[in-house]
Amino acid sequence: MNQSIAKKNVYYDKESDVLYFGVKRGAEEEFAEVAPGVSVEMDKDGRAIGVEVLNASQVLKPIAKSLRLAA
Repeated sequence: MNQSIAKKNVYYDKESDVLYFGVKRGAEEEFAEVAPGVSVEMDKDGRAIGVEVLNASQVLKPIAKSLRLAA
């Protein structure tokens, strides 16, 4: 998801099982993997612009029930 176009705040691609949380608009210059399959995308100043979760259905499975209950 390396794009400089505006992104929705939350986006899920079911086909690739990728969940994206947009923090702010900007072009991704670098990223840091903070956990297996979870990356923080940063702009040229090192500020977070988004969080990408690969294999989201499996990564979030342990907390999915609590998220449904909280909604």
